[in-house]
Amino acid sequence: MTFRLLPFALALLAGTATADVFKDPQWQAWLDAGKSTDLARAAQARAKAQPDDDQAAVALALAAVDDNDGSRLEAALPALQTCTDKRPQAICSYALGRVYGQQAMTASVFKMPGLASKTKDQFVKAVELDPALFEARSGLTQFYLMAPGFAGGSAAKARELAAEVQPRQPEQAKLLRALVAMNDKDWTSAERELGSVKAGDDHTVARELRGDWMRLGFEFMEQKNLAKARAIFEALQRDYPAHAAGPYGLGRVLTEQGQPEEAIKSLERARTLEGAERLPIDQRLGQALLAKGDKAGAKMALERFVQNKRANPRNVEDAKKTLASLS
Repeated sequence: MTFRLLPFALALLAGTATADVFKDPQWQAWLDAGKSTDLARAAQARAKAQPDDDQAAVALALAAVDDNDGSRLEAALPALQTCTDKRPQAICSYALGRVYGQQAMTASVFKMPGLASKTKDQFVKAVELDPALFEARSGLTQFYLMAPGFAGGSAAKARELAAEVQPRQPEQAKLLRALVAMNDKDWTSAERELGSVKAGDDHTVARELRGDWMRLGFEFMEQKNLAKARAIFEALQRDYPAHAAGPYGLGRVLTEQGQPEEAIKSLERARTLEGAERLPIDQRLGQALLAKGDKAGAKMALERFVQNKRANPRNVEDAKKTLASLS
């Protein structure tokens, strides 16, 4: 992995599944659903009443990460740093790592390596403080796999993280091994590991499993194995009917398969489901509408997308180019 791909690696960390970092189940539900406005509002009220509340500090930080709000990211740092320095907790280190990782995505070439190093260090600290916090372990695994060696990347360390958790949490170990297999482009092993995971009542495993299947589905799309990708997204739609992952991925496959009408239906459905805020649905909807020949509809969808502060800058740039071609 080259130096210029480091921001992409850090961006992927922002999309990892969310472990239970909050004591309040409502806060956790808001975080899982991407309802950062609700989460931030509640956290601000708590922080005003209790300035040293670490849960509020973490909530404000993760909401800022979700919204990709630079000023709020910077504002979240002091409380998180106080927590990690004076009241060390895994969730504070994990949240601090997320903030640094998000900042690295838009940092200059000079600042990026330092922020990447801080991201890794905080994930390492979070795993040390709470080895059972799977979100931190998963994020660190992905960092090791995707970052170049000079930034702390190491496939061997990623494998060690999976081996460490095997005795206590074997299903989570399978998920980590699947990440390693995908990094090695061993799609057969990745599919076998994911297919063997039994989430049961562990919603952390269920969320991570959903995200990993989604990633594998898009890998098959990249390989133009559309039949395999379609089967994965149809299964996601069946197994997670309330989440946008399945219909979003399926909509993309249908567009590639030359079925824009069906793709539009699938993407419109995805827009109404949990997790929609974190996916570039309007960009893909615009592409499907263009394939159908509906330039006016495509323009509306793409204009909505470029206003989305959570959107990946790469996607926004592509959408703006498409919009320019429609002018």
